[in-house]
Amino acid sequence: MKRRSFVQKAGLLTAALVSGKMLSFAADPGFPIVRKSIELRRFTSRAVENAITEFTDKVKNKELGWLFNNCFPNALDNLVTYSELSGKPDTFLNTGDVDAMWLRDSSVHMWTYLPFLKRDKGLRNLVGGVINRQMSYILKDPYASSFYNDPLKVGSMKDDLTTMLPGVHERKWELDSLCYPIRLSYRYWQQTKDTSFFDAKWQDAIKTILKTFKEQQRKENSGPYHFQRTTLWATDSLPMEGFGYPVKSVGLICSAFRPSEDATVFSFLVPSNFFAVVSLRQAAELFRVIKADESLAKEMEALALEVRLALQKYAVIEHATYGKVYAYEVNGMGSYNLMDDANVPSLLALPYLGALSMTDPVYLNTRKMVHSDDNPFFYKGSLAEGIGSPRITKHMIWPMSIVSRGLTSTDDEEIKLCLKMLQKCHGDTGVLHESFDPDNPKQFTGSPYARANSLFAEFLWKTYQERPYLLV
Repeated sequence: MKRRSFVQKAGLLTAALVSGKMLSFAADPGFPIVRKSIELRRFTSRAVENAITEFTDKVKNKELGWLFNNCFPNALDNLVTYSELSGKPDTFLNTGDVDAMWLRDSSVHMWTYLPFLKRDKGLRNLVGGVINRQMSYILKDPYASSFYNDPLKVGSMKDDLTTMLPGVHERKWELDSLCYPIRLSYRYWQQTKDTSFFDAKWQDAIKTILKTFKEQQRKENSGPYHFQRTTLWATDSLPMEGFGYPVKSVGLICSAFRPSEDATVFSFLVPSNFFAVVSLRQAAELFRVIKADESLAKEMEALALEVRLALQKYAVIEHATYGKVYAYEVNGMGSYNLMDDANVPSLLALPYLGALSMTDPVYLNTRKMVHSDDNPFFYKGSLAEGIGSPRITKHMIWPMSIVSRGLTSTDDEEIKLCLKMLQKCHGDTGVLHESFDPDNPKQFTGSPYARANSLFAEFLWKTYQERPYLLV
């Protein structure tokens, strides 16, 4: 993905995004309409629109209502392209700033709408179309992270030193990229009990995921994947002829890149391995639901157990201040990286992904560590505190980290703090960005950042459902 440049905003969104009219629930001129006009929106869901109306009518904090109105429908308004292929739903979903579909991002955007599928058949087909498209992409190249709508397109990354196929935008092997489609499929089934999308193609894609996970355990060799790029950015390429620094085969799964798309230092990326455990168990359950290959379901469960046991043995580190904590990366040889990155999966977000209990004592110790100066990417300013990323410069917080903190908290005061910081960080634009300066939110990168907006909308709706008294 392209590097993001800084954007300085002195006031409201540019005229291209602002209609000049006021929202019905806000007479304050600080709340202009940010959404596209109805005729320009790519997809409209009555269930989603009803949720927006309910939220903005009942939530007392009008700025949060305005933000929800802007962020919640963002993917439907701006990113989706729905069609049918061979009589089945087929949905392409670009990432917002690049006309390519990421397996991770598309899953995050659709996740926000899953609670509303029972009320809207069109929305259900839209999500099913994303699942169909994701499976096609996985079968095309399980090591790629993003793809074009045109299967023959050759893009700007064509000169990367890896096996680039037409239709592939970027071929960075990120373990979470294969976990997210399973997560989306599983929750889709939980919400609808519909198994019609789990056809032979879906099953073949899951088998491909299992094969890829095993290849990247690197038990016999380094596996088929390698990646190098001619670039000024050290984190955009892998050392050692494109295979990354060596690891010891201990049962964990290598991830060449983090969900931020920065290269890992040690290839056993702990949050993504936790995510893989959850995903393998979910895939096994779905295989049983649709009465597919029982032996494969058992194979997935066995791999999940192997990775889980390896995490217990190699990912827990004794910290002088916090006691036992989870490392961010390890190599199976005793080396580890103590930090956390703002992206999801992260150490902070593990309970959100269903990988750990919020009361797990090692997680609680880790949570304290990543929100302290002992995490090199934790920043604190006059208006906010949170976690950034080596993807960009210092002292820039990613709103996603604040959202993750809120989604994994059971403490009213902490959730209220997260809401307050998020309310302050949009820089008068009405949408969230990739990162912002905690002393000056009008200094930000990524405008807007679609994945952050979907996660924020999910957090707002969850709070509205469970703790509406905090939205004041």
